[in-house]
Amino acid sequence: MSEQLALDIPEVDEAETDTQSASEVDLAESVLTAHNGDALAAIRSLLDDADFLRDQLYIASSLMSKGISRGWRPKYERVE
Repeated sequence: MSEQLALDIPEVDEAETDTQSASEVDLAESVLTAHNGDALAAIRSLLDDADFLRDQLYIASSLMSKGISRGWRPKYERVE
């Protein structure tokens, strides 16, 4: 199993508001940097992460009672 992806994202200062940020973070660039610029490795890692999260969502939704979720069921694919 591959290691968890660690991105270099600066922490937000408590004094900053939602409309202000010290710097805009480009997550795509952070993912590429974490993979030393190897785009194919970055894509594979993101696909592995998405598959893992889908599995976790399936397990959690299987164990969650309908009373807790009030009938809500998760979607496993993004709908645009």
